[in-house]
Amino acid sequence: NLNYPDEARRKRLSGQLRLDVALNSDGSVDKITVSKPSGHKVLDDAAVRIVQLAAPYARFPKEIREEIDILHIQRTWRFLSSNELSTK
Repeated sequence: NLNYPDEARRKRLSGQLRLDVALNSDGSVDKITVSKPSGHKVLDDAAVRIVQLAAPYARFPKEIREEIDILHIQRTWRFLSSNELSTK
């Protein structure tokens, strides 16, 4: 919630979006795609920025690295009118 966008807070925007995050086996971000936009570019951009700020992620365990080069994770992000962020 620390990264809730100021513009969205001021305008009391809320919305739900889905991100597809592709992670490399070393934990770096390969690609971030907004697969279902919220209807508010500021919210979509904020979700992407939050994922980028949290990088790099943990390196994949050896067993997984042997089989997977890039892991895709899809999450739904909810920016609530109460200036809170929720993911599912």
